[in-house]
Amino acid sequence: MNVERINRIINEKPNLSTALGMEFISTPEDDTCMARMKVDERNRQPFGFLSGGASLALAENVAGVGSSALCPDCACVGIEVNGSHVKAVSEGDTVTAFARLQHCGLTLHVWQVDIKNSAGELISTVRVTNYVIKQKKSK
Repeated sequence: MNVERINRIINEKPNLSTALGMEFISTPEDDTCMARMKVDERNRQPFGFLSGGASLALAENVAGVGSSALCPDCACVGIEVNGSHVKAVSEGDTVTAFARLQHCGLTLHVWQVDIKNSAGELISTVRVTNYVIKQKKSK
């Protein structure tokens, strides 16, 4: 999935993705996309570990990028995020979110997102549902 167009939009002005240090990556498959995020002062807990909220934000954002790449003339917004955190990640490591489309309907997309540390170990598993809103054409 090519996410370069979405990357340009994201980088036009500050937003949650840029604030937390997310980088979105194209993949060769049409039903997958990826994102990377270094664990640092922008997204860690006071204890030095990746915040669970930052992990969920990463998952929701990568799924949103994927839905937006599939539906370029629509607004795609997350309506449900459900995740489990299974391992801590220390500051200085980098996590990678691997998103795979599970359902692609006209108005709903469901994504399975696995977040792994730099050693390839599962950190969080997240399910994201996006609502696809068709944009009205200007006259």
